[in-house]
Amino acid sequence: MTQQAAELAIKAVYQVHGWLFPFVHNLGTLLDGLENQGLGIPQEVQDADQLSIYAVQARYPGLPAPTTRDEYEESLRIAETVLAWAESFIP
Repeated sequence: MTQQAAELAIKAVYQVHGWLFPFVHNLGTLLDGLENQGLGIPQEVQDADQLSIYAVQARYPGLPAPTTRDEYEESLRIAETVLAWAESFIP
C-alpha cells in the first residue's frame, strides 16, 4: 500500500504539470521522468525507489519474505514524505 500511495502521488505531479507519465510501477523510473522534465527531486523523495519492491509483493503475494515491522514503518515514513512533496504541487 505504501508503494501504491507513493506511485499515485508521483503520477499526480505529472498530471498537475500536464505531463504524460509512463505506465510503470517502478518509482525510480517515474521520478527519473520528472527529473527529465526539469523538476528537482529532493533526496528524501528519491528514497521512494526503495518502495518499488512492494509493487511486486502487493501483486504477487508469497514471493519475497514478509515485511518486518521496521520495514513497514520505514516504508510508511517514505510514502508520507512523497505524499507531502506531491501535495506541494497541487493548487
